[in-house]
Amino acid sequence: MSKQINVALIGNPNTGKTSVFNALTGLNQKVGNYPGITVDKKEGICKLPRGLKAHIIDLPGTYSLNASSLDENVVIELLLNKNDKDYPDVAVVVSDVENLKRNLLLYTQIKDLQIPTILVINMSDRMEYKGISLDILYLEEQLKTKIALISTRKNKGIEQLKELITKYKELSTEACLDTSIIDASYFNSLKKAFPNQLVYKLWLVITQDVNFGKTDRATFDKVEDFKTKSNADLKRLQQKETIKRYQFINETLKKGQTIDLKSAKDLRIKLDRILTHKVWGYVIFFFILLIMFQAVYDWASYPTDLIDAGFSNLANWVQHTLPEGAFTNLLAEGIIAGIGGIMVFIPPIAFLFLFISLLEESGYMSRVVFLMDNIMKRFGLSGKSVVPLISGNACAIPAIMAARNIESWKERLITILVTPFTTCSARLPVYVIIISLVIPEGTFLGLSFQALTLMSLYIIGFLTAVFSAYILNKILKIKSKSYFVIEMPSYKIPLFKNVLLTVLEKTKTFVFEAGKIILAISIVLWFLASYGPGEPFNNAEAIVQQKHPNLSEDQQNDLIAEQKLEHSYIGIVGKAIEPAIRPLGYDWKIGIGLVTSFAAREVFVGTLATIYSIGSANDLEDEDEAMSTIKNRMSEEVYSDGSKVFTLASGISLLLFYAFAMQCMSTLAIVKRETNSWKWPVYQLVIMSGFAYIVALIAFQVLK
Repeated sequence: MSKQINVALIGNPNTGKTSVFNALTGLNQKVGNYPGITVDKKEGICKLPRGLKAHIIDLPGTYSLNASSLDENVVIELLLNKNDKDYPDVAVVVSDVENLKRNLLLYTQIKDLQIPTILVINMSDRMEYKGISLDILYLEEQLKTKIALISTRKNKGIEQLKELITKYKELSTEACLDTSIIDASYFNSLKKAFPNQLVYKLWLVITQDVNFGKTDRATFDKVEDFKTKSNADLKRLQQKETIKRYQFINETLKKGQTIDLKSAKDLRIKLDRILTHKVWGYVIFFFILLIMFQAVYDWASYPTDLIDAGFSNLANWVQHTLPEGAFTNLLAEGIIAGIGGIMVFIPPIAFLFLFISLLEESGYMSRVVFLMDNIMKRFGLSGKSVVPLISGNACAIPAIMAARNIESWKERLITILVTPFTTCSARLPVYVIIISLVIPEGTFLGLSFQALTLMSLYIIGFLTAVFSAYILNKILKIKSKSYFVIEMPSYKIPLFKNVLLTVLEKTKTFVFEAGKIILAISIVLWFLASYGPGEPFNNAEAIVQQKHPNLSEDQQNDLIAEQKLEHSYIGIVGKAIEPAIRPLGYDWKIGIGLVTSFAAREVFVGTLATIYSIGSANDLEDEDEAMSTIKNRMSEEVYSDGSKVFTLASGISLLLFYAFAMQCMSTLAIVKRETNSWKWPVYQLVIMSGFAYIVALIAFQVLK
């Protein structure tokens, strides 16, 4: 059995760390969460020379070991804790050839922890373009390490890096410089108080909100004749430490790095002037969004329709091929339908993350975030929140997943909680049928009333999300450092391999994490709709045949389906909630639609087809005919007193309810995963549904 070592990939954001991770691990990687927190944990396996295997851990990007976010805390706590199963045998610090000076600050700090460390200088293919030359032997001598000069784009230097990792025991663990001279007496007292601990580890515990072993900041106060400095004193010492490190780095790079500015051919400044312009920057961004949004809609519709039709045909084949019975029904209507409900989300997720990954890889996304921050921060959001909010118009699931790169936990949480207010594509089937039913035909300034109503629902959703963010920012008492730092990386042509792996990773996460919950609830809903207590359900056939003996077989089948649905467990639920929803203008049948659509909003239309005795609607060859039949039956539906169920008042009420209610179990599952708690999705479900109820109630009572 080959030996396996732990390798930690560490580096500043935008140094190409993910590209190095992908080059080392390929498809042998997985993504999870660190225990108890929502930060992504990326790990994979790499085969090394001489039969050695490396467990590669891609740590979150950090500028230094002076933690300012949850992500950076993860890095520090792992590097401090030798008892952690992921504690690295060797650290690989990834730097960018264009930003070597800044990247080396983190490198010198890690060297102080006496961990065998390799320095990777990435993007070496840009050295000639940028007029950069390096004296690798001199740098290795001064930095007391081995250097791998690589280019993930050209696939150069990866084998050399693997060889260096294999020989990690030969690496020096000596620090690059002695930073204790910034306050020699203070650090000497630290050594005396804790003789068995590395002094730089003690310094990190004192200055950061981190722990290692049984030593935390409270420990220092218990030691006699030793008192920690004030926070202001510690900050000043941190600044001195940083200055001392940069003095060393500057001296090293004076001889080790040469930059010929005349030969640098940089268009970055000119592009930034356009892309971050206070007017044209927004115009270009929204034009790109328009293209991206339209492409997601158009491209995703084809595979989504194929998947939907495929699972529908599979369910029909199972239904007609296997022997009749509960197992066949469970397989066809519960399990296959449940898996299909998961799979239809894959195309929009894949396409959305394809575009987001392209924008990130190219370096443009950082410009968008910088551009939008001034607007979004007024509402308690980050500039990075704009991507999830816009993406939510396609599907809230990938949109919420896209909020992961927001550093502030409070801003990230607010973004996750308000994103479902934006109008996702799953609401469209509901909007289309209700609008066509209750909004009269006609035009205003050349635009139809129905189109204006649909557009208004999109605008209302986005404005509600932003306004909700403003309120949450005021009431959530979460201590989270809220500042905005964004680096403008160089523009690059996206690496196809990185883009592909990102899309696969995000899609796989949804299928295996949220998918389990969706499938389980789908089976529960199938059971509730397929079974019921007592004679009205069990003898539905005989009851319908006795009441309507002269109807055709298809008509009788429709009525049998309605009879069973009304007296099924979910039908009983619909009857039970009818008193609560009557003030909104809904009857028990609409109530069933509301309950079933909590699985997924688009289920509402399918439920209506069954409720209004359109059991054979799916067999109609003309889709428009099926929809028309549903609309006709709905428009004819009346209460016992003869008054219509669907009027302008009840229709507007229903549209507003669907605009605001949290009716998507897959979204709840993703929120649970992203927040690592059921508390927030439960709050989201209760508050959004309560708000939807109140708005729908007011609308119906005013308009009726």
